[in-house]
Amino acid sequence: MKVLKETSRLLVRTFAAIDDAFVLELLNTPGWLQFVGDRQVHTLADAQRYIMHNLLGSHEGKGYGAWVVELKTTGQAIGICSLFKRKYLEQPDLGFAFLPEAEGKGYAYEAAIGTLQYGRNELAAPNIFAITQPDNQRSVRLLERIGFMRLGTVLPPGEQEELALFNKEFAE
Repeated sequence: MKVLKETSRLLVRTFAAIDDAFVLELLNTPGWLQFVGDRQVHTLADAQRYIMHNLLGSHEGKGYGAWVVELKTTGQAIGICSLFKRKYLEQPDLGFAFLPEAEGKGYAYEAAIGTLQYGRNELAAPNIFAITQPDNQRSVRLLERIGFMRLGTVLPPGEQEELALFNKEFAE
């Protein structure tokens, strides 16, 4: 595990195989199932496969990918806040999801600001995108609060529903 960003209360780090129980829990929360979808992760073995095939490999060659957000005081994993490179977007996009007990405490805001700083400073990204389901009001509010502007919608390849597309430009 490599720590990528540290904030006042959080560590943002790469995934490891030992995160299987956390992944199993997060991917089966009502919010994940509603806004991201069922990834068919129902056992610890499923979670380990998901980590190995979907989360760890996302770092290769880009310097970013799926990251765990954990509390500095306890080391407890509470969410994901990451930069992803989607084939249908020209720049990385910010993605986040948190366990229900971590919601409403400012952790998503803190992790998102740290992740954006990483994207700007370490990756020299001129901008960062974000996508979300249009009815995911918590995510929309957070994106607007951290300076994202809504561009419209995007239809990911192979999907039937459009997603709200946001952009955060970095000033020179």
